Amino acid sequence: MKKLLITLCIYAFIPTVFGQGISVKMAANNPSPRDSATRSKLLSSLNGLLNCEGIENNPFVVSEYALETSILLDEMHNLGYSGKYHDSSFYKCSVINYSKLSDSTGIVQLSFASSIHDTTLLRGVFTLSAQQTPQQFLFYVPLKEQTQLWRKTQLDNVTIYYKKDFNKKNAKLYFQTIARYDAKLKVPKATMMYYCCDHFTEALKLSGIDYKSDYAGYARNGLSVKIGTRQLTVNGAYTANFNAFDPHDLWHARLHNVVSTTIINRPVDEGTAYLYGGSWGLTWEEILQRFKTYAAAHPDANWLALYNESKNFDDKAKFPLNVDFAINALLVQKIENTKGFPAVLELVSCGNKQENNLNYFTALEKITGIQQEQFNTAVWELIRTN
Repeated sequence: MKKLLITLCIYAFIPTVFGQGISVKMAANNPSPRDSATRSKLLSSLNGLLNCEGIENNPFVVSEYALETSILLDEMHNLGYSGKYHDSSFYKCSVINYSKLSDSTGIVQLSFASSIHDTTLLRGVFTLSAQQTPQQFLFYVPLKEQTQLWRKTQLDNVTIYYKKDFNKKNAKLYFQTIARYDAKLKVPKATMMYYCCDHFTEALKLSGIDYKSDYAGYARNGLSVKIGTRQLTVNGAYTANFNAFDPHDLWHARLHNVVSTTIINRPVDEGTAYLYGGSWGLTWEEILQRFKTYAAAHPDANWLALYNESKNFDDKAKFPLNVDFAINALLVQKIENTKGFPAVLELVSCGNKQENNLNYFTALEKITGIQQEQFNTAVWELIRTN
């Protein structure tokens, strides 16, 4: 059975149900490895690596590095696709370098690129460590080796890896907030490894991502993966010393682990983040007070029109606060209190925003009974009773 699985994975670069259809080739100007048998073995192993579904069933991954390697494989998933050109294999995957470190180890670099009108379009560049066996190559992301001089400390279920001292009080609050959000989302408690990077570029580098066009210009972001009850986060979104974190953004991150962004309705998503995490340094109670002040100053407000406009109701402030987000916070609060959190997830999953929010109002009526024609009256009632 194991031999059959390996054989299927090796040939899965032919587009089939077994994989994503990536075909890895040697770059024309890459002479290494020079030995043709080794080159063939490297290519077949890379094709197997990138086209086997599921990290736990991938025989081309060094098992003890499955978590960190999973981050890299997730980032390479479907990377050949171009939405602009409607081509699933627009970007070609090439081995641009193989550096032999010993008889059995090396480092391999892959690029996803294409060219059009004499212009090279670079999608991504990735680096993996490789171990050569008599039958194949095995691959992994050497996160542990690259951070072996980092210090570590334990906070409940979290092992924090860091270079400099950090604010332990804020770190504790940060992970308590994660636990609170995950409990609401019914996410089982995980054993977490958390790496404190100075910025997102460092987080990418530690994860084997030299460049990915999606992240061009990003200074603050993070990467995370979960396998079973183990979770790995390589964080470059906040300061490495935990001096600050945003509960609003943290809610988005935890919610998006449970609900795909392909079906999330952003105004409801933002409404839940207002309710559970505030926004721009304001608590939900402070946002609600500003919203009620706006409502008192606009007694003839048409909430349906303002919702569809996504009106900024705090235009004198440095950062905007939006009518549709605040209304959804009020609605979500009522829905959770009367129908439970699963009904909130149903509303937040009603689909990406449509013209005139048609899908939203359809879902809202189903869940709450509020028809679009009654929306204005319902919002005034929510404002009055909160």
